[in-house]
Amino acid sequence: MPKEEPYLGRGASTPYSAGEISARILWSLVQATVFRRSPRAWHGFRARLLRLFGAQIPEPARVVIFPSVRIVFPAKLRLEPRSMIGPGVVVYNLAMVHLRRGANVSQNCHLCAGTHDYGRWSMPLVTKPITIGENAWVAADVFVGPGVSIGELCVVGARSVVVRDTPPRTVCAGNPCRVLKERIPPAA
Repeated sequence: MPKEEPYLGRGASTPYSAGEISARILWSLVQATVFRRSPRAWHGFRARLLRLFGAQIPEPARVVIFPSVRIVFPAKLRLEPRSMIGPGVVVYNLAMVHLRRGANVSQNCHLCAGTHDYGRWSMPLVTKPITIGENAWVAADVFVGPGVSIGELCVVGARSVVVRDTPPRTVCAGNPCRVLKERIPPAA
């Protein structure tokens, strides 16, 4: 039999234990039913469900999480008070995703904390955490890649692709995302 030519994904295997896979399946069932069908205003209820699955949410009544949000691993999510995850957001948190106090992730954003090492045929998983800084605003349809930190009070414009850290107190936008100007703190 001739030797098979290399192909992407050759020899790939899951990096997750049977326990992690089981927890993910159970969470997927809860997310598709109880979480998704909960009334829109029940943000605290959804935060408490996430806490049951390991999310770090010190004050569930003081965060906003919409029912259409999709979260892969609740145990790799940290939400500080007054943070918000808007409608349709995908939190692909293969590594920790942390929203600091007052951070706001608008509708249809994609927070992606994982990729693959394409330099190896087996394409092993590479995960890096994402942090959204205090009072930062990630506007609609933004993609945030693995290992990115959004600075405090930063504004990331709609439909941006963020693959590098953004400095604090700036307005950034584009593909790739870049600093456009300094952000003046909001008036009272």
